[in-house]
Amino acid sequence: MNRQQEPLLEVRHLCIAYQGREGRTEGVAGIDFQLQAGEILAIVGESGSGKSTTAAALVGLLAANARIEAGSIRLAGQELTQASERQWQSIRGRRIGFVPQDPGLSLDPVKRIGSQLIEALTLHGVPKALARQRSLELLREVGLAEVERIARSYPHQLSGGMRQRVLIAIALANDPPLIIADEPTSALDVGVQRQILDRLQALALERRTAVLLITHDLGVALDRADRLLVMHQGRIVEAGDARRIFQAPQHAYTQQLLNAAPSLSVQQPRAPAALPPVAGKSATLLVAKDLSKNFSTWGPGPAAVDGVSFHLPRHGTTSLVGESGSGKSTTARLILGLERPDTGSVVFDGQEISKVSQREWLALRRRIQVVYQNPYASLNPRLSLEQIICEPLQAFAVGDAAWRRQRAATLLEQVELPARLLGSRPTELSGGQRQRVAIARALGLEPELLVLDEPLSALDASVQGQILKLLGELQARLGLSYLFISHDLAVVRQISDQVVVMQAGRVVEQGACEQIFQAPSSDYTRSLLADIPGRRHSLEASGRTFALAAAGA
Repeated sequence: MNRQQEPLLEVRHLCIAYQGREGRTEGVAGIDFQLQAGEILAIVGESGSGKSTTAAALVGLLAANARIEAGSIRLAGQELTQASERQWQSIRGRRIGFVPQDPGLSLDPVKRIGSQLIEALTLHGVPKALARQRSLELLREVGLAEVERIARSYPHQLSGGMRQRVLIAIALANDPPLIIADEPTSALDVGVQRQILDRLQALALERRTAVLLITHDLGVALDRADRLLVMHQGRIVEAGDARRIFQAPQHAYTQQLLNAAPSLSVQQPRAPAALPPVAGKSATLLVAKDLSKNFSTWGPGPAAVDGVSFHLPRHGTTSLVGESGSGKSTTARLILGLERPDTGSVVFDGQEISKVSQREWLALRRRIQVVYQNPYASLNPRLSLEQIICEPLQAFAVGDAAWRRQRAATLLEQVELPARLLGSRPTELSGGQRQRVAIARALGLEPELLVLDEPLSALDASVQGQILKLLGELQARLGLSYLFISHDLAVVRQISDQVVVMQAGRVVEQGACEQIFQAPSSDYTRSLLADIPGRRHSLEASGRTFALAAAGA
């Protein structure tokens, strides 16, 4: 790549601030970088580092209370900081394609996929008849099959990976020279993640499209980017060749990020849990046997869950892993009694619970609780933290109001949050803090089993590490058992005693965690392990950790 050529994108001394009730907050503090045609540049950092604010400024979509205070953004020589909204409407789509993070929120739920693609084309002058044909070509270009059916579908009828491909198709519709992808794969399983990133990388190679990749996943950045920018508190603290930064990070914050990333971690894997015997109790808390569930309403079809069997050790962790559609979340719903199996059984602490009545399930609800994937969606934004945590206590008529308030304070402290936050609302918390609140709520009724359904996928790597540490401490202190649902095998390795690998509703392999990682017997498991972002870097770094706070950092 010729670094002497005129950059496609040039950012100089960019400063962005937010104006809130408590005054001015600096979001981006004087950053500089360039991006060449055909180059992939990744901006990495934790939530609040300023990376998404930077991306929003580059497409003219800053929040209403944000303002560019100084600096320059030049696209192919054109200054963008003073562009009007009318000018931005011409630039977005035609000259800058934008792939947002959440396809569930970014696609119009009441419009068919084809209509949304056609709209993206006709807005920039493409005749409607040609736009219809081009929309199908775009769906093929991003690797989708049955494009006519997909074009007729609504977003909710597609998987997360398919919706994310549609967003990429919309971003590509007018052949823009620059694509900005803001966390495009954070909630996707490793196989779909690889396919999405392969497509973005192919664009850079085949079309000389420049790609700005915003991500908190250093494994993704190291695998795909030519260069990295590491942001912290609104500033770029390190920049350079991706491989050089991995091999010899200069800044203590970069070293901290690399050590925290599960896919790059060189820490020892979790040792098998030493399960203390419980008088009169079996060492196995839960057994699932031959579970099957078919949701087809139009005659026989592929089962969502097909003959699944596994066990969960008391005080231990069993993880269900697999790609989207593998059946792991449906299996969790069968365990939770939210669905009834067509065949098979679930035995919890010696009691078969798969066919109990709703009244009997009320007693079981106290013993089996759940923590969901998205802390932004699982907590009611209108309620205070006290109300959220006390809600299950009230539902089961546990204690009076004063006792429940004290219990809520204790639970917050258990998940390492100060009791003074009881009056706060979820919107005032970070993603990691919200997930701690979700865990506190789940612990309120003193359950024996927590079902953790993708509890870390929406969080930064360092926050993931904090929540994993918290879960380990809670398990040891309270004697909890975990059923951990995840597509992230790097995280699974750090928390699991047993691993159950699922594909197309069936169990293809199960066993002790290290057995699965060190000597997988299934080709499917081997493919999942190979798709872990940054895995080759992790293997290269085996036996080494970065020295934090190096002299002079």
